[in-house]
Amino acid sequence: MNPPAVLFISDLHLDPARPALTDLLLKFLAQPARQAEALYILGDLFEAWIGDDDDAEPGRTVAAALRTLTDAGVPAYFLHGNRDFLLGERFAAASGVQLLPESVIIDLAGEPTLLLHGDTLCIDDEEYQAFRAQVRHPAWQAQILALPLAQRRALAGQLRETSRQAGLQKAADITDVNLAEVERVMRAQGVHRLIHGHTHRPAIHDWRLDGQPARRAVLGDWQEQQGNVLRCDASGWRLERLFGE
Repeated sequence: MNPPAVLFISDLHLDPARPALTDLLLKFLAQPARQAEALYILGDLFEAWIGDDDDAEPGRTVAAALRTLTDAGVPAYFLHGNRDFLLGERFAAASGVQLLPESVIIDLAGEPTLLLHGDTLCIDDEEYQAFRAQVRHPAWQAQILALPLAQRRALAGQLRETSRQAGLQKAADITDVNLAEVERVMRAQGVHRLIHGHTHRPAIHDWRLDGQPARRAVLGDWQEQQGNVLRCDASGWRLERLFGE
Protein backbone atom coordinates (compact mmCIF):
# COMPACT_ATOMS: atom_id res chain seq x y z
CA MET A 1 0.00 0.00 0.00
CA ASN A 2 1.26 3.46 -0.85
CA PRO A 3 2.03 5.79 2.08
CA PRO A 4 -0.31 8.75 2.61
CA ALA A 5 0.30 11.42 0.00
CA VAL A 6 -0.93 14.76 -1.26
CA LEU A 7 -2.40 14.28 -4.74
CA PHE A 8 -2.61 16.81 -7.56
CA ILE A 9 -4.68 16.62 -10.74
CA SER A 10 -5.70 19.04 -13.48
CA ASP A 11 -6.96 19.31 -17.05
CA LEU A 12 -9.59 16.59 -16.96
CA HIS A 13 -11.85 18.62 -19.28
CA LEU A 14 -14.92 16.65 -18.20
CA ASP A 15 -17.66 16.78 -20.80
CA PRO A 16 -21.03 14.99 -21.17
CA ALA A 17 -19.85 13.73 -24.56
CA ARG A 18 -17.04 11.79 -22.87
CA PRO A 19 -18.72 9.76 -20.09
CA ALA A 20 -15.76 7.36 -19.73
CA LEU A 21 -13.66 10.27 -18.54
CA THR A 22 -16.12 11.05 -15.76
CA ASP A 23 -16.20 7.36 -14.83
CA LEU A 24 -12.41 7.38 -14.51
CA LEU A 25 -12.56 10.37 -12.16
CA LEU A 26 -15.24 8.68 -10.04
CA LYS A 27 -12.98 5.61 -9.77
CA PHE A 28 -10.11 7.82 -8.68
CA LEU A 29 -12.18 9.66 -6.07
CA ALA A 30 -13.55 6.41 -4.64
CA GLN A 31 -10.21 4.61 -4.43
CA PRO A 32 -6.74 6.27 -4.40
CA ALA A 33 -8.04 9.70 -3.41
CA ARG A 34 -9.75 8.22 -0.34
CA GLN A 35 -6.30 7.33 1.04
CA ALA A 36 -4.80 10.78 0.38
CA GLU A 37 -3.84 13.45 2.89
CA ALA A 38 -5.39 16.02 0.54
CA LEU A 39 -6.44 16.47 -3.08
CA TYR A 40 -5.67 19.54 -5.14
CA ILE A 41 -7.45 20.18 -8.46
CA LEU A 42 -5.48 22.79 -10.38
CA GLY A 43 -8.06 23.86 -12.92
CA ASP A 44 -9.88 22.72 -16.03
CA LEU A 45 -11.78 20.05 -14.16
CA PHE A 46 -14.56 20.71 -16.68
CA GLU A 47 -14.32 21.38 -20.40
CA ALA A 48 -16.63 24.34 -19.81
CA TRP A 49 -18.41 25.77 -16.77
CA ILE A 50 -21.09 28.32 -17.56
CA GLY A 51 -22.23 29.02 -14.00
CA ASP A 52 -23.18 27.25 -10.79
CA ASP A 53 -26.86 27.51 -11.72
CA ASP A 54 -26.33 24.98 -14.54
CA ASP A 55 -27.45 21.60 -13.19
CA ALA A 56 -26.41 19.61 -16.27
CA GLU A 57 -24.15 16.60 -16.05
CA PRO A 58 -21.43 15.81 -15.28
CA GLY A 59 -21.42 18.66 -12.76
CA ARG A 60 -23.94 17.15 -10.35
CA THR A 61 -22.34 13.71 -10.34
CA VAL A 62 -18.84 15.12 -9.83
CA ALA A 63 -20.00 17.41 -7.02
CA ALA A 64 -21.64 14.46 -5.26
CA ALA A 65 -18.49 12.32 -5.59
CA LEU A 66 -16.32 15.12 -4.25
CA ARG A 67 -18.74 15.57 -1.35
CA THR A 68 -18.37 11.87 -0.51
CA LEU A 69 -14.60 12.32 -0.51
CA THR A 70 -14.59 15.43 1.66
CA ASP A 71 -17.18 13.96 4.03
CA ALA A 72 -14.79 11.02 4.48
CA GLY A 73 -12.22 13.45 5.85
CA VAL A 74 -10.05 14.12 2.79
CA PRO A 75 -9.74 17.86 2.21
CA ALA A 76 -10.09 18.88 -1.44
CA TYR A 77 -9.04 22.17 -2.97
CA PHE A 78 -9.90 23.75 -6.31
CA LEU A 79 -7.93 26.35 -8.26
CA HIS A 80 -9.62 27.78 -11.35
CA GLY A 81 -8.42 27.01 -14.86
CA ASN A 82 -9.07 28.72 -18.15
CA ARG A 83 -12.13 26.54 -18.82
CA ASP A 84 -13.90 26.64 -15.45
CA PHE A 85 -13.13 30.10 -14.10
CA LEU A 86 -16.87 30.71 -13.51
CA LEU A 87 -17.09 27.88 -11.00
CA GLY A 88 -18.12 29.43 -7.70
CA GLU A 89 -19.29 29.15 -4.14
CA ARG A 90 -22.45 27.19 -4.94
CA PHE A 91 -20.45 24.34 -6.45
CA ALA A 92 -17.98 24.56 -3.57
CA ALA A 93 -20.79 24.20 -1.03
CA ALA A 94 -22.27 21.22 -2.87
CA SER A 95 -18.96 19.42 -3.30
CA GLY A 96 -17.13 20.37 -0.13
CA VAL A 97 -14.10 21.67 -2.03
CA GLN A 98 -12.31 24.77 -0.86
CA LEU A 99 -11.76 27.41 -3.55
CA LEU A 100 -8.24 28.76 -3.86
CA PRO A 101 -6.96 32.01 -5.37
CA GLU A 102 -5.29 31.71 -8.77
CA SER A 103 -1.87 31.74 -7.10
CA VAL A 104 -1.28 30.13 -3.72
CA ILE A 105 1.69 28.84 -1.72
CA ILE A 106 1.25 25.72 0.39
CA ASP A 107 3.57 23.84 2.73
CA LEU A 108 4.36 20.56 0.99
CA ALA A 109 6.55 18.29 3.12
CA GLY A 110 8.16 21.35 4.68
CA GLU A 111 8.81 23.09 1.35
CA PRO A 112 6.93 26.25 0.31
CA THR A 113 5.33 25.24 -3.00
CA LEU A 114 3.58 27.54 -5.44
CA LEU A 115 0.41 26.27 -7.11
CA LEU A 116 -0.92 27.72 -10.37
CA HIS A 117 -3.13 26.56 -13.19
CA GLY A 118 -0.24 27.46 -15.47
CA ASP A 119 -1.79 29.65 -18.16
CA THR A 120 -0.32 32.83 -16.68
CA LEU A 121 3.15 31.43 -17.42
CA CYS A 122 2.44 31.19 -21.17
CA ILE A 123 3.26 34.83 -21.82
CA ASP A 124 4.48 34.24 -25.39
CA ASP A 125 0.87 33.59 -26.40
CA GLU A 126 -0.10 37.24 -26.38
CA GLU A 127 -3.47 36.63 -28.04
CA TYR A 128 -4.48 34.23 -25.27
CA GLN A 129 -3.24 36.55 -22.51
CA ALA A 130 -5.42 39.37 -23.87
CA PHE A 131 -8.41 37.03 -23.96
CA ARG A 132 -7.67 35.86 -20.42
CA ALA A 133 -7.60 39.41 -19.12
CA GLN A 134 -11.02 40.01 -20.67
CA VAL A 135 -12.77 36.91 -19.33
CA ARG A 136 -11.28 37.19 -15.84
CA HIS A 137 -12.61 40.74 -15.42
CA PRO A 138 -15.46 40.79 -12.85
CA ALA A 139 -17.64 43.01 -15.04
CA TRP A 140 -17.35 40.61 -18.00
CA GLN A 141 -18.17 37.63 -15.79
CA ALA A 142 -21.19 39.37 -14.28
CA GLN A 143 -22.47 40.20 -17.74
CA ILE A 144 -22.09 36.59 -18.91
CA LEU A 145 -23.69 35.09 -15.80
CA ALA A 146 -26.72 37.35 -16.32
CA LEU A 147 -27.45 35.69 -19.68
CA PRO A 148 -29.97 32.82 -19.95
CA LEU A 149 -28.47 29.33 -19.66
CA ALA A 150 -29.17 28.47 -23.29
CA GLN A 151 -27.31 31.55 -24.46
CA ARG A 152 -24.37 30.77 -22.18
CA ARG A 153 -24.20 27.20 -23.52
CA ALA A 154 -24.07 28.50 -27.07
CA LEU A 155 -21.38 31.03 -26.18
CA ALA A 156 -19.29 28.35 -24.45
CA GLY A 157 -19.45 26.22 -27.59
CA GLN A 158 -18.33 29.13 -29.73
CA LEU A 159 -15.42 29.92 -27.41
CA ARG A 160 -14.28 26.28 -27.37
CA GLU A 161 -14.26 26.12 -31.17
CA THR A 162 -12.43 29.44 -31.43
CA SER A 163 -9.83 28.17 -28.95
CA ARG A 164 -9.42 24.90 -30.84
CA GLN A 165 -8.91 26.65 -34.16
CA ALA A 166 -6.45 29.13 -32.66
CA GLY A 167 -4.46 26.31 -31.06
CA LEU A 168 -4.06 24.55 -34.40
CA GLN A 169 -2.38 27.62 -35.84
CA LYS A 170 0.12 28.23 -33.03
CA ALA A 171 3.61 26.79 -32.73
CA ALA A 172 4.11 24.39 -29.84
CA ASP A 173 6.56 26.68 -28.05
CA ILE A 174 4.04 29.53 -28.10
CA THR A 175 1.53 27.50 -26.05
CA ASP A 176 4.13 26.29 -23.54
CA VAL A 177 5.36 28.20 -20.51
CA ASN A 178 8.04 30.85 -20.85
CA LEU A 179 10.93 29.60 -18.72
CA ALA A 180 12.16 33.08 -17.90
CA GLU A 181 8.65 33.88 -16.64
CA VAL A 182 8.66 30.69 -14.56
CA GLU A 183 11.83 31.80 -12.81
CA ARG A 184 10.63 35.38 -12.44
CA VAL A 185 7.42 34.24 -10.75
CA MET A 186 9.24 31.80 -8.48
CA ARG A 187 11.69 34.50 -7.40
CA ALA A 188 8.86 36.96 -6.80
CA GLN A 189 7.04 34.40 -4.65
CA GLY A 190 10.19 33.30 -2.84
CA VAL A 191 9.83 29.61 -3.73
CA HIS A 192 11.90 26.88 -5.35
CA ARG A 193 8.97 24.50 -5.90
CA LEU A 194 6.14 24.95 -8.41
CA ILE A 195 3.24 22.73 -9.50
CA HIS A 196 0.96 23.60 -12.40
CA GLY A 197 -1.07 22.17 -15.28
CA HIS A 198 -2.55 23.73 -18.43
CA THR A 199 0.11 22.81 -21.00
CA HIS A 200 -0.68 19.05 -21.15
CA ARG A 201 3.07 18.33 -21.05
CA PRO A 202 3.48 16.15 -17.92
CA ALA A 203 7.01 16.15 -16.52
CA ILE A 204 9.06 16.92 -13.45
CA HIS A 205 11.82 19.44 -14.17
CA ASP A 206 14.82 19.84 -11.83
CA TRP A 207 17.36 22.63 -12.19
CA ARG A 208 19.16 25.24 -10.11
CA LEU A 209 17.58 28.62 -9.48
CA ASP A 210 19.93 31.23 -8.05
CA GLY A 211 22.25 28.46 -6.90
CA GLN A 212 19.55 26.45 -5.12
CA PRO A 213 17.82 23.23 -6.27
CA ALA A 214 14.49 24.02 -7.94
CA ARG A 215 11.68 21.76 -9.07
CA ARG A 216 8.65 22.28 -11.34
CA ALA A 217 6.01 19.60 -11.80
CA VAL A 218 3.69 19.84 -14.80
CA LEU A 219 0.45 17.89 -14.45
CA GLY A 220 -0.87 15.85 -17.35
CA ASP A 221 -4.28 16.01 -18.98
CA TRP A 222 -6.76 13.12 -18.75
CA GLN A 223 -8.05 10.88 -21.52
CA GLU A 224 -10.97 8.41 -21.45
CA GLN A 225 -8.77 5.49 -20.42
CA GLN A 226 -5.92 7.25 -18.65
CA GLY A 227 -5.69 9.77 -15.84
CA ASN A 228 -2.55 11.55 -14.67
CA VAL A 229 -1.84 12.17 -11.00
CA LEU A 230 1.07 13.78 -9.17
CA ARG A 231 1.76 11.99 -5.89
CA CYS A 232 3.81 13.87 -3.30
CA ASP A 233 4.81 11.97 -0.17
CA ALA A 234 7.79 11.45 2.10
CA SER A 235 9.67 9.65 -0.68
CA GLY A 236 9.34 12.49 -3.18
CA TRP A 237 7.23 13.54 -6.19
CA ARG A 238 6.00 11.02 -8.75
CA LEU A 239 3.77 11.32 -11.80
CA GLU A 240 1.46 8.30 -11.88
CA ARG A 241 -1.14 7.03 -14.32
CA LEU A 242 -4.64 5.87 -13.50
CA PHE A 243 -6.18 3.51 -16.02
CA GLY A 244 -9.82 2.92 -16.87
CA GLU A 245 -11.52 -0.37 -17.56
